[in-house]
Amino acid sequence: MKTTPEHNERVAKMKFASVYPHYISKVEKKGRTKEELHQVIEWLTGFDDKKLEELIEEQVTFETFFNKAKLNPNAPLIKGVICGYRIEEIENPITKQTKYLDKLVDELARGRKMEKILRTP
Repeated sequence: MKTTPEHNERVAKMKFASVYPHYISKVEKKGRTKEELHQVIEWLTGFDDKKLEELIEEQVTFETFFNKAKLNPNAPLIKGVICGYRIEEIENPITKQTKYLDKLVDELARGRKMEKILRTP
C-alpha cells in the first residue's frame, strides 16, 4: 500500500506523547518492560531516558521527534510490513522512520529476542 500526502502529513503532525502510552501498554501486555521499550527507542533514535522524557513533556510531533533523532545507521535493515505498509517502499522519511519504530515495538511485543530487534549487518 502506498502512503498518500495526507497520510504522511497526519503521521508527521501526530504527537509522540499521544502514542507513547500505547507503546508501553502493548509491550507490557505481552510481558515485556518499559525498560526494553526504551532500549529499542534508544537504539533507533539515540534518545536516552532523560531526553525521551523531555520530548514527551514538550509534546513534540513525530516530525520533530525524528528530526532531533540521530537515526541508527542500521535502521534500513528494518524491513517487512507494518499496518499494511511495506517499510522498504515508503518514500516519505518521517513516515518511514515512524514505521521503523512501530515495527520494532511490534517485534518487542511479539517476544522477539532483543539481539534480533536491534539489527546488526
